[in-house]
Amino acid sequence: MKSDAERKAQLLARLGQLQARIETIEDELVSHSDRDWEEMAIEREDDEVLEDLGQSAQAEIRMIQAALARIEAGSYGDCAYCGERISEQRLDILPATPFCKDHARAADRR
Repeated sequence: MKSDAERKAQLLARLGQLQARIETIEDELVSHSDRDWEEMAIEREDDEVLEDLGQSAQAEIRMIQAALARIEAGSYGDCAYCGERISEQRLDILPATPFCKDHARAADRR
C-alpha cells in the first residue's frame, strides 16, 4: 500500500509532465509561419490535434490538483460519492480518481 506522500510525489511528477506538454503545445501553436495554402491547411489540422491534446492535458491537471487537495484535506483515497475506500489497484492505475469503481461507472453515465 502506497502512502499519501508516495501518491503525492507520483501526482506531482505527472503534473510536471503535463505542464511541460502544454508548454510544448503552446510553443508549437504559435510557431507557424508558412504562407502556402496547402501547408497552412495541414498546419490547421495539426493545430486541431494539438488543441485536443492540450485540452486533455488541462483536464488531467484539474483532476490532479483536486487529488492533491484531497491529500491535504485527508480524504484522498475515499470515494467522493460513497465515502468508501478506493481500492489500491484502482489508485495505482488512476491515482487522481475521486471515485471507487462502482461510482465511477455511475459518474460516467451522467
